[in-house]
Amino acid sequence: MIELFYLIAISLLFSLAIDVLFGELPTRVHPVVIMGSIITFFKNMFIKIKNRLSGLLLVVSAVLSVSIILYIIYIIISINDLLLFILFIILLSSTFSVNMLLKTAVDVKNDLDESIDKARQSVSYLVSRSTDELTESFIVSAVIESLTENITDSYVAPVMYYALFGIMIMIFPMNHELYYLLLVPMLYRLFNTLDAMVGYETDELADIGFCAAKIDDILNYVPSRIAGIYVVISAYLLNLDGKNSFMIMRRDARKCPSPNSGYTMATTAGALDIQLIKKGTYILGDPNKEIDKEDITKAVNLSKLSIGLFSLTIFLILIMVHVIL
Repeated sequence: MIELFYLIAISLLFSLAIDVLFGELPTRVHPVVIMGSIITFFKNMFIKIKNRLSGLLLVVSAVLSVSIILYIIYIIISINDLLLFILFIILLSSTFSVNMLLKTAVDVKNDLDESIDKARQSVSYLVSRSTDELTESFIVSAVIESLTENITDSYVAPVMYYALFGIMIMIFPMNHELYYLLLVPMLYRLFNTLDAMVGYETDELADIGFCAAKIDDILNYVPSRIAGIYVVISAYLLNLDGKNSFMIMRRDARKCPSPNSGYTMATTAGALDIQLIKKGTYILGDPNKEIDKEDITKAVNLSKLSIGLFSLTIFLILIMVHVIL
């Protein structure tokens, strides 16, 4: 039990350090890129079925493929304990993206300092809306929206599910526990990638993306609300408007098309006393102050502290469970 606890906690700590210090794995070996190729393969196979069965077949096929590939990797690396530990933490680090999440926002702010056209180009990679004519305020809004929306699926959700399953196997040990411990956040990342690739309400994707989109909504329901609370707490600790952050979360979080994305975006808008606007889709917060590029820095700091506090909570919970057991 002691060894398992330390493995769960130290693996999470090391994987977070790897992500923060070094960022993403190379594209050619990144699990999410491989997942994307698997999804594309089965999407092209099943999209010919013009009903929601296509989406169910896509999800089942992708889950089985990822599970089998991961099991083969697990069996191969299990020949050596050190190799198993090293590759375990590297693969675990690929299930979240703290470095890229924060760096992308900072990079757009730096581009904005140089040229609005350069910033428009950079932000076009983050959002689905047209960026060709965005003003500075709308660029800043888009960056903050993208940054804060992704707190949930880029970190809080995969780590929460990893920790929950880790606690479960601490209580109820099982065979091949390391495989399943890694499989859980990997499957979360798979569902998140499925939603990103096919979860759009277009004529082409409405049927094949329905199942993936609903699963992603379910998986993010609790993590998004937890993430929102941590943004509120962080706002208080950073001497931002914590009270308004909570109020705007309660008022505006459900204004977004997604049932989950508004919880971290609305709380950030409230904390910074700004409005985040996606034309024709939502307006979050009140225009208590004019939004400017320095709000990107504030949003980055708010996101960093939220992620840090959530991480601390996870480690404390793991320690408490270990002590109780």
